Amino acid sequence: MTATSALKLAALAALAATACSRFRRGNDEPVGWDTQASGTTVSLRGVHAVSDAVAWASGAGGTVLRTTDGGATWRRVGVPDADSLDFRDVAAVDSLTAYAMSAGEGERGRARIYKTADGGRSWSLVLSDTTRGTFFDAISFWDRNRGVAVSDPVGGRFVVVVTEDGGRTWRRPAATGMPPARPGEAAFAAGGAALTIQPPAHIWFVTGGTPGGRVFRSDDAGRTWVAYDVPQVAPQAASSGLFAVAFKDPQNGVAVGGDYTRPRDGGRGVLVTPNGGVTWLGNGTEAARGYWSGLSAIPGARGGRFVAVGGPGTIYTRNMGEGWSRVDSVAYNGVSFAGPNAGWAVGDSGRVARWKRAAPR
Repeated sequence: MTATSALKLAALAALAATACSRFRRGNDEPVGWDTQASGTTVSLRGVHAVSDAVAWASGAGGTVLRTTDGGATWRRVGVPDADSLDFRDVAAVDSLTAYAMSAGEGERGRARIYKTADGGRSWSLVLSDTTRGTFFDAISFWDRNRGVAVSDPVGGRFVVVVTEDGGRTWRRPAATGMPPARPGEAAFAAGGAALTIQPPAHIWFVTGGTPGGRVFRSDDAGRTWVAYDVPQVAPQAASSGLFAVAFKDPQNGVAVGGDYTRPRDGGRGVLVTPNGGVTWLGNGTEAARGYWSGLSAIPGARGGRFVAVGGPGTIYTRNMGEGWSRVDSVAYNGVSFAGPNAGWAVGDSGRVARWKRAAPR
């Protein structure tokens, strides 16, 4: 038996261990969204839940929003004179500190990262990469000092930038540690979830495009990488592949995608891994089929609970992707949870919604 075969058998065994559990909604855990007033009509794609009270969101027209009262009110705290920028992702540290990432061509001055340390009253430009081909897709932070962002390929390899001092300086790990990109391969800045991290230094990002999707993994904060081929979630095209990835812990993860030109149908939509991303298995559950651009694990929840959003609406799993339930049919772009009662989703036309809270016991 080859090493690859052994890994695949181990992955199948791990998934089979949960096969006896069927999906059902717990009486103590309402499932669904409560719409909130965002005060804007722009397309929102980035969202980061910090706590039960605090969340940030971002989107087109230089928009950054913040709530400190659980979403009862959202206030626009965007970067001044940034109307031409599209903030596809936001990474928040707390109620005051956050990073807004602009997705756009570096040669046109649109590949930027801004930081605020005062709740959005002021912003500083901490990174502007004008290299031709640079196009940031997602950003994440392990803590208030250590963060990472990923860009589409430059010179035939994906670009990862890392900060260890709260954004004051950024470095590119040596390109020799990154496997070559395939022709036509790219990441998608769709819902701010093409990149995810786990402590102490694990990183994963997902790709798509005409060659099909892959999962890239680093266990040393981006110094070295391995790229894994995965089952295809949709017919190969420039508009298809994996769009989002999230992990419950360093071993158990989910990746989602599809084809954004077919937002409500096509493909199997969901992949799961029980071994840190070495092997990925497709989930053919009917509820999971479609195009999914956003994904979040639910920290602190029992079992392996994830929420995915996209063109078909929202789907939810309580058992590491073995079973999925369709929650609703309202399209969202991005989703983020800080805990079982602290989750938000964002979408087009300024759409913001909060996950329904469990009733007190």
